Amino acid sequence: MAKNEEVVRVGDIAPTPLGDLRVVEISDRIAGAYCGKMLVDAGADVIKVEPLEGDPFRRHTVTGALPPVGTDSPLFSYLNAGKRSVTRLSDDLLSHADIVVLTANRGDAASRGIDPQRLLQAAPRCVVVTVSDFGWTGPWAQRPATEFTLQAASGLTGFRGDPAGPPIAIGGELGEYMGGVWAAYGTLALHRRVRTGGPGGHLDMSMLEAVTLMQSSEWLHSQLLRVPPVGRSVEVPSIEQAQDGFVGISMVTGQQWLDFAAMVECPEFTEIPALQFQIGRWDYRDWIRERIGPWMRSRTVEEIVELGQLFRLPLAPLGNGATIPAMDHMAQRGVYVDHPAGFRQPRPPWLMTQAAPAPVRAAPTVGNADDEPPWPPRASAGTTATSVDRPLAGVRIVDFTAFWAGPAATHALAAFGADVIKVESVQRPDGIRYSGGMREDVEDWWEYGWVFHAMNTNKRSVTLDLQSEEGVRLVKELVRNADAVVENFSPRVMDQFGLGADVLLDVNPRLVMMRMPAFGLTGPWRDRVGFAPTMEQIAGLAWVTGLPDGPPVAPRGACDPLAGAHAAFALLAALDFAERTGRGQLVEVPMIETVLNVTAAQTMEYEVFARIMERRGNRGHTAAVQDIYRCAGDDSWVAVCAHTEAQRAALAELSGGSEAGLEQWLASQDAEAAAETLVRKGIPAAVVVSPSLVVDNPQLRHRGFFEKLEHPRTGAGLYPCPPFARPDGVDAWLYRTPPTLGEHNAEVLTDLCGLEQSDLDRLSTDGVIGTRPKGL
Repeated sequence: MAKNEEVVRVGDIAPTPLGDLRVVEISDRIAGAYCGKMLVDAGADVIKVEPLEGDPFRRHTVTGALPPVGTDSPLFSYLNAGKRSVTRLSDDLLSHADIVVLTANRGDAASRGIDPQRLLQAAPRCVVVTVSDFGWTGPWAQRPATEFTLQAASGLTGFRGDPAGPPIAIGGELGEYMGGVWAAYGTLALHRRVRTGGPGGHLDMSMLEAVTLMQSSEWLHSQLLRVPPVGRSVEVPSIEQAQDGFVGISMVTGQQWLDFAAMVECPEFTEIPALQFQIGRWDYRDWIRERIGPWMRSRTVEEIVELGQLFRLPLAPLGNGATIPAMDHMAQRGVYVDHPAGFRQPRPPWLMTQAAPAPVRAAPTVGNADDEPPWPPRASAGTTATSVDRPLAGVRIVDFTAFWAGPAATHALAAFGADVIKVESVQRPDGIRYSGGMREDVEDWWEYGWVFHAMNTNKRSVTLDLQSEEGVRLVKELVRNADAVVENFSPRVMDQFGLGADVLLDVNPRLVMMRMPAFGLTGPWRDRVGFAPTMEQIAGLAWVTGLPDGPPVAPRGACDPLAGAHAAFALLAALDFAERTGRGQLVEVPMIETVLNVTAAQTMEYEVFARIMERRGNRGHTAAVQDIYRCAGDDSWVAVCAHTEAQRAALAELSGGSEAGLEQWLASQDAEAAAETLVRKGIPAAVVVSPSLVVDNPQLRHRGFFEKLEHPRTGAGLYPCPPFARPDGVDAWLYRTPPTLGEHNAEVLTDLCGLEQSDLDRLSTDGVIGTRPKGL
């Protein structure tokens, strides 16, 4: 291994990134269990509180198979490996925890005798995170919901699917995992304040807000590009039939479209300007598919994917539970590891050079720790400071990320108080500034990218030409006084700049350098191009999204922010390690492995039960009465999910007990009125809204999920926030508009690198810095 790439071990055991961290998990849903799993993997001691009869997830499967009597389901074993189980909840247990994870709304928490404020009075250094569908406050706080109805209310469902058919929800309970990783990240962020002498607190997390963060802030798209609310569509091309299976295609940039046209031998694709943007291809979908269809069907998946790599195009084979672990890249990288229950599971989605995940251990039997003292006494931690700062105040991050996943990670860090310095160049600005569409009526069109706006609030921007000696020198100066560097280029890029991990860790041995390559720093796919839709296609999400009699449908990039949240968690765990040991390190968070972790049930259940999780449209994979139904009006739909006996009985009263009756009743109803009628009956329901219109949601507005900022170029806009009510010390999540290109060159380079105005003038003349893309 290269320098800084060998895990330092004590005896035969590698240290975990987290030290002595004590967690109580009280959860009845995937989000809480996944939060606990992430903390266990990073080294925490997690005690799970469950009922005497055991957590219902011990019997829950995604394919409908039943685990043998006396054994736990693969999903439960995966989510709860290494935890301890108790069946009694006591004040003593809660008051000695560093972190308490609770999945409950305010009423459910009160019924269990859990009051975060009372707990914090007894244990002011504790961090309590509550995970509920809508958060603890607001008009919808007690509203019934499921993952399915949350997707509809968030706008995540409303822009997916052919307009000739219904909107299509993402399969696989992706939102639950998004909620879990955000809860894990938030607890580590607030716990860092505790470690630096500050108080703990209550993080009130809303699943609706976490799910809304998985859509690409389409309300800003409508505002900034002055376009109507986005309608329903699928990518063109997207998932296409080859000779022997499906090929996933994802093109983000105009150059990729030109290269694709060359690959499929269709030069006519380059003659229509609208086709350079995904949004412009929908009107030409039949024309495009007629031309590429014969070419695709005459070649195998392997041939097309290999040819795509020659053209640097993000093409991928479509994976499912049966095929993913056998893919050569997964096998060579050792992605799948053994679980004591007798199946393989994906390893945690981060690799560190100085620390390692906790070994995979068995899931606990019910109450296996009932007779054990939870934790030994600790020495007094001293008094807690009365001043309350943002949790990550004092952390400085040099940010080389671009597009969506990387900026999503640093967006989360900046909202919690980190000083994030975004590094672009006039030669190569962040491509998401102008991917997806441009304004033609403004001179500074590169400042109107809606995903850029959404994911870059609170950051400072500098431009540095990394192909110049002076640009590289200034980067090293920034790194010298930074806590972390984050980048998501392809693996070879930073080394080509002379800014690889060895170089930067020599400059600053306490640095956390986090790299977010698509497929990892090693393996046969190391240099492949890939975006979030590529990962969704490979890792099984696309396979389980779509109508049963139709092709798989792409989730449309929801795994970008999911990967970003995983990376933010990993960075905080590595910072904890650096501050405790004085050792920095390289941290690798491949996007593909974050997605494999949230689709793990597919591969595990195929191995255990020989069943493949298939597409079921909007019906879901449980016994719930669930679907998306047409209502009165033009293209008006409501999502319904009755998953308990009481809910199904209430639904039968409205519909006469038949599916046809339910369809007939809803077809005569206004969607808003129907949803409210169902909710009053205790049935989870939500209107399927365009993602552009989610700013009108009364719950999101009440909770302050959107904060208004006045951008100097684009005017007032509503920007997304982390999915938590503001904790003490955070009056507003957002305090700075997304930066214009190079906006903070003078501020950053004089304050942090010691430059003077004459230096700035010279660098501007030489093209090392600037505020306009080169050539404009």
